[in-house]
Amino acid sequence: MKHYSNWRKSSYSNPDSECVEVGCGALGTIAVRDTKQGDTGPVLDFTPDEWAAFVQILRSRTTNT
Repeated sequence: MKHYSNWRKSSYSNPDSECVEVGCGALGTIAVRDTKQGDTGPVLDFTPDEWAAFVQILRSRTTNT
């Protein structure tokens, strides 16, 4: 079982639903989960390079619209 810590809710999340949290995963990964599912739901693990590419794509889409 993987260990995750320091979960933070996205500032873009709705306070009562549709929330996404980002945390620290094992071995320096960046973890993402659905707040509604808490500790029992699936977690996506990104390497730091994968996370940087993901964030770059999101930022390019919001600035080009």
